[in-house]
Amino acid sequence: MAPSLHEAARLDALYRLELLDTPPSEAFDRITRMAAQLFNLPIAAVSLTDSDRQWFKSKVGVGHDSIPRLRAPCAEVADTAHVLVVPDLLENAYFRDSKLAADGIRFYAGAPLVTSDGFALGAMCVLGTEPRQVTEAESQALQDLATMVMTQIELQHALGRIDPVSGLPNRNQFIVDFNDMELAEPAGDMRLAALVSLASPQELSDAQRVMGAGYLDEMVRDVVPQLRLAGAGKIYHVGSTQFAFFAPRRVTLETFRTQMQSWLDARASHGQARFITTVTVGIAPFTVGQTEGLDLLRNMHSAAHDGLAAERCVRVFSSEHDAILQRRFWLVNAFGAALESRNQLHLVYQPKVGLHDGACASVEALLRWSHPEAGVISPGEFIPVIEGTSLARATTEWVLAAAMRQMAAWRQEGVTLQVAVNVSAVNLEEPDFCDRVLKLLVRHGLSASNLAIELTESALMRNPKVAQATLERLAQAGVQLAIDDFGTGYSSLSYLQSLPANVVKIDQSFMRNLAHDERRRALVGTMIKLSHDLGHKVVAEGVETVEVEDFLRAAGCDEVQGYLHARPLAPNALAEWLAGRAR
Repeated sequence: MAPSLHEAARLDALYRLELLDTPPSEAFDRITRMAAQLFNLPIAAVSLTDSDRQWFKSKVGVGHDSIPRLRAPCAEVADTAHVLVVPDLLENAYFRDSKLAADGIRFYAGAPLVTSDGFALGAMCVLGTEPRQVTEAESQALQDLATMVMTQIELQHALGRIDPVSGLPNRNQFIVDFNDMELAEPAGDMRLAALVSLASPQELSDAQRVMGAGYLDEMVRDVVPQLRLAGAGKIYHVGSTQFAFFAPRRVTLETFRTQMQSWLDARASHGQARFITTVTVGIAPFTVGQTEGLDLLRNMHSAAHDGLAAERCVRVFSSEHDAILQRRFWLVNAFGAALESRNQLHLVYQPKVGLHDGACASVEALLRWSHPEAGVISPGEFIPVIEGTSLARATTEWVLAAAMRQMAAWRQEGVTLQVAVNVSAVNLEEPDFCDRVLKLLVRHGLSASNLAIELTESALMRNPKVAQATLERLAQAGVQLAIDDFGTGYSSLSYLQSLPANVVKIDQSFMRNLAHDERRRALVGTMIKLSHDLGHKVVAEGVETVEVEDFLRAAGCDEVQGYLHARPLAPNALAEWLAGRAR
């Protein structure tokens, strides 16, 4: 049976204290011994009520660490949050069948261990082997001992709320104080909070590698008095080199931002750290009673990170920019699931048409994504995001495998088409990329000439030496190579003449208004001639009108790809399109 909401919250309060299954502590044992002596009984314990057991943080006269929760008196104390006295367990209808009674226990008294927010974690209990009664004074003394135990628990837990380097309250305390704000201030009140980040992640890594962790500790200790002079109030050490604080009530956003900018400017005028680190400030507005503490921290962190790109390093949280980040994060997670799904991803194929004979001997494979809830997601949105993550390798693997399965199926139907697949910069840097491609070709019974690989100029220039070596291996095996989106990247003639590429694809942006723009026509004509002079075939992308195609034919372009002839087509639709052209 699922626990009630109150029990779930009680267990959560217990687990957050991280007391269960911890070693014995003299601080608790001292109180337990005092309880046994005060009652002149052989057994006493600090008992914590877990979901299915009573676990003893401290014990006197007990040989085991826990007992089942079922029919345990301490469990009733935790359930009711009241003192429980059982003069004789054998005379009690409920507890006579308990493990305690079976072990010879006759007397029980327990006072609840209650947190500041009202959850009973367990009991401070005393037990005896003979029946007895409890006086009012003894009952009060037991409750006092329980209060002492809870004070000790809270003191020990408070140690987890202070950062040992700065001596400041940490993130846990920030969340506690933020939640308490609801008790002291009107719900709906608008407030501001700021996060000061002393360095970017890369700067932290570099500083630690060169100077050691002690340098970062010194930097942290130095900034604390500076923040206090800036009027930060109570400061929280929420990250290794990050500090958060609340702005005073009723201060305006513009005033607060100006204050933080002034503090940054003053700090930048002195200190050695300014030469190797970049201090940023992220400001986030929030509404008392409506904003969650962890959300506020995330918003401040996001704004401080954006400050790295700001001219003066202070940024206010932008919900619009946050929505973009959230969308990107969702895309990555959802696409990972899509790769494992059988029906979210599919390929479509766009024909490349020869300008001299009208034949279609090759197509480009294009990835499409249809999410079960979000619907069709544009490749222009998800592909740039995926290429920057660890999913790039798996994505290319999926596309290559799907394209080769389709090529093999077409071959059985008597259709021979070369299929081009787009590959990212990350793939070129994988040491086994070439081997994986060639193994896939063998697995599907395809020759290397059936496959073309398209790469952008920017991908080629990310790590030119590694890219060159990978492409040379692929070219030697017979795979055709194409430089995609030519003219939009580096357009370096030195790499263009050295790469073993067979094809240059002129980017579709050059096709816009080509029929009426003389300068653009001259540029495209030069690109075609230059590519031919270097021995490359030329394909123009994004061709949509007859006028543009006529110019490209006259300029010597070899093939065109675009809506003039066909949109990207599913395999069955492509077969029909090919049959129509044959007729």
